[in-house]
Amino acid sequence: MKDTVTAVALCAAGAEKAVSNELRKLNIKVEESLYGRVRFKAETYALYQALIGLRAADRVLLEAASFKATDFDALFEGTAAAAWERLVPKGMGLKVAKVRTNRSQLKAETSIQAVVHKAAAQRLCGKYKVNRLPEPVMMRRGEGTPVKVAEVRVYIEKDVVSLLVDLSGEPLFKRGYRSEGGAAPLRETTAASILLLSGWKRKFPLYDPFCGSGTILIEALMYAWDMAPGLGRHFAIEDLLIADSKIDRAVREEFRSKIDFSRLVRIAGSDEDSRSVSIAASNTARLLDIAEGKEPQRGIRMAGEKTAIDFKALQMKDARSPFTDSGFLITNPPYGKRLGDQSLSEQIYREMGGFAERFAGWKLGVITDHSGFESFFGKKADSCREISNGAIPSYFYQYDVL
Repeated sequence: MKDTVTAVALCAAGAEKAVSNELRKLNIKVEESLYGRVRFKAETYALYQALIGLRAADRVLLEAASFKATDFDALFEGTAAAAWERLVPKGMGLKVAKVRTNRSQLKAETSIQAVVHKAAAQRLCGKYKVNRLPEPVMMRRGEGTPVKVAEVRVYIEKDVVSLLVDLSGEPLFKRGYRSEGGAAPLRETTAASILLLSGWKRKFPLYDPFCGSGTILIEALMYAWDMAPGLGRHFAIEDLLIADSKIDRAVREEFRSKIDFSRLVRIAGSDEDSRSVSIAASNTARLLDIAEGKEPQRGIRMAGEKTAIDFKALQMKDARSPFTDSGFLITNPPYGKRLGDQSLSEQIYREMGGFAERFAGWKLGVITDHSGFESFFGKKADSCREISNGAIPSYFYQYDVL
């Protein structure tokens, strides 16, 4: 596919700026930034770049068609007119995974889902001379071959329908390094988003006093090494007709050639839970496996010297800067929802006020679901951005200096 197409990067609400900046850094033209998604123009090479290289995006989708529809007849006709046979191979099923409609006459999501599926299936059946598309079946005792399915998402905004085919498969936050996780871990793409939005660069020290399974620090290490987050995984595009294995290999080789382990990296973290610290070290070791082109080992194991992250089991009150110069504190303290007791999290926020003495002169970035964090911490943030962490609406508070 040498033609330029329209694609969409889905992301957490509030992370659109980070995704847009990443696309521009890849020399990919951004068309517009919407709520939770960024539209861009791309050829096949750029599609693979986005899939493998974007840190803050949750999915990359290809727009199969865009048209106006104010009733179900127009929706059916517009969907049936799309060239599905250029994307979906014979023998593959089709699933309308999600529908979103806003300020449009078409509102019934289940009906929209049914009409789009019927119209797309009718087109494909006609092109492939079959009576029906294959359907996924429950596999028992490993018998038979699972049916591959092309997933479609439908967005309708002001009566304009956008039909999007998923190119990602598993969400992009599944990097491959985290086979172990703590309780309610921070999503990898959200961690990458707050790092990018914070202004942190590898020349600055970075510390996380609630490191948990290490997500923020590992995402920072990837960024510091200039390691693309998707190098250790596969994508749904590989099963579609637009797949190009030569381009896939070329993009991976291009990204892998940029990895630089020799860079000075000053990243450290701590957590009061010693098991979480062991998990963080193990996840970091798996990242190194992926960076070196190896199959990541599962289970909890110790990280090697090359990871450049210093993890320690420490209570928050004992966390201190291990570096001589000031840097960034970026952290995800326990949420009230995660602790099961809002008052416990509020007490933690009060105790975090001690950072001003132990990390004097540092910048602070905190992501939490608590809209009243500032009052308990005891200082108004210099900026606050709403950003979602999966299904949890959250806030990213930033302090220019402690």
